[in-house]
Amino acid sequence: MGPVPAETATDWADHANRALSDAGHRAGGARAAVVEAVAKQHCCRSAQEIADHLGRSGSAIGLASVYRALDVLHGLALVQRVDFGDGEVRFEPILPGGEHHHHAVCDQCGKVTPFDDDRLERALHSLADEIRHSVEAHEVVIHGTCSACGPGSKG
Repeated sequence: MGPVPAETATDWADHANRALSDAGHRAGGARAAVVEAVAKQHCCRSAQEIADHLGRSGSAIGLASVYRALDVLHGLALVQRVDFGDGEVRFEPILPGGEHHHHAVCDQCGKVTPFDDDRLERALHSLADEIRHSVEAHEVVIHGTCSACGPGSKG
């Protein structure tokens, strides 16, 4: 999974800005910078990673402001929290069309590999039908060892 296509990033940012405006939030400032940063990320990032990215881009936005912006975005169902069980919550955009991916996490080096799989999606919905449960959202995180850290690796 490479960089986010420009039209997808723009679509999400426009969608997020409309939702923020509709909810009575002012445009600009830290929130706008966080929306722009989140729109361009190809996978989940922690609040610290977002703050670091903004700092490298020349924005002097503190970590507390990033957390506040992410809380607002999460409250409006614009971002989802992703928890890999390592004590650090990450965030990624919820795309208006429902497109999403899942994550494989290496428990040795911490590498996160995003993936999507239509068979997995069908199986999850089939299971939900079988147990008579609606699916509003789901998150799949696979833990294990990446090829660089696994047997036969030179690391």
